[in-house]
This record gives sequence, structure tokens and C-alpha cells, in this order.
Amino acid sequence: MAHTYEQLKDMTVAQLREIAQGIEHEALQGYSTMHKDHLLPALCKALGIDAHVHHVAQGAEKTKIKQKIREFKKKRDEALAAHDKKALHVAQEQIHILKHKLRRMAK
Repeated sequence: MAHTYEQLKDMTVAQLREIAQGIEHEALQGYSTMHKDHLLPALCKALGIDAHVHHVAQGAEKTKIKQKIREFKKKRDEALAAHDKKALHVAQEQIHILKHKLRRMAK
């Protein structure tokens, strides 16, 4: 039966030892006396599973949002120079929305 790192991490030591019992691998020598912090990496090595959690990249969208903010700041400056109140309001509102989105991502 195929296991993932997350599934193994959530199991008890007794459950991990049951899995290790059926596997012949040098990393699992002495599995019955191992604690969970030693048994988990040994099981991952024996089963060929990555022994760490893969995180989703959060910063990829952050750079795009900051680029949009810079573009709207240019539009805001142009609207100020042209005395265009409507375009100024739109640019300021978009900057506000994007900055709010960045702050929510940081939490």
C-alpha cells in the first residue's frame, strides 16, 4: 500500500512499527526500539518517499501584484498632471485594493 509523508506523519508509533515490520531495509534495522522522530525518516527512506513537506509558493503572486501597483502609480501620476479627477480616483482605488490584497497574503 502506498503512503504519503503526511499520512505517515499523522500515524502513531505503533502504526509506523506495523508498517516497518513488513519491510526489509537496512534503514529499518531496530525499528521496534526507534522513536517516531527516527522511525519516520527511516520509513520514508525505505519506501522511497520524500521526507519533507512540499509547500506551495506564496510569493509568486506577490511580485505580480507589486508590478500592478507600480503601473497604477504611474497612471495616478499621469492623472494628477492632467488634472483628471476620475482617472485619479480609479488609480487610487486600484492601488488601495491591491495593497489590501498584499496585506491579507502576509497574514
